[in-house]
Amino acid sequence: MADVERSYGLASREQFEGMSGIELLRAMIRGELPAPPISQTLGMLLVEVEPGRAVFEGRPGPHLYNPLGSIHGGFALTLIDSATGCAVHSELDAGVGYTTVETKANMVRPVPGEGIVRCEGRVLSRGRQIATAEAYLKSADGKLLAHGTSTLIILGKR
Repeated sequence: MADVERSYGLASREQFEGMSGIELLRAMIRGELPAPPISQTLGMLLVEVEPGRAVFEGRPGPHLYNPLGSIHGGFALTLIDSATGCAVHSELDAGVGYTTVETKANMVRPVPGEGIVRCEGRVLSRGRQIATAEAYLKSADGKLLAHGTSTLIILGKR
């Protein structure tokens, strides 16, 4: 994960309304805006963004273990939801919000308990109100761990 001086919090309303989605996300990657608090809690960060595409890296560890001692599936689902959501956000104008309507994931391998995993999301379709996107979560050696799709609603200017 990138060696950038990182703070956690939320962008101000002025920042949200003054930057396009991709500008806001790129400012987070550069450390000019805070990463959302969930990034600190789960050990994940947005590391790449371009129009219609967003990539997160996650660092699984004991803080994510379920009662059976493996990484909780919610970690993979959250990475998929975040990558698909940010992929859509990268195509939105300043001040335009979105939220997830539905995310579906298929877990195909256990997430390793250490190392870095990478989740890439891409927009499949974006209309005026509804967007769909897909994401793939892979291990450091490129093995597919999970994949999923999201449906998101575009909320318009706040």
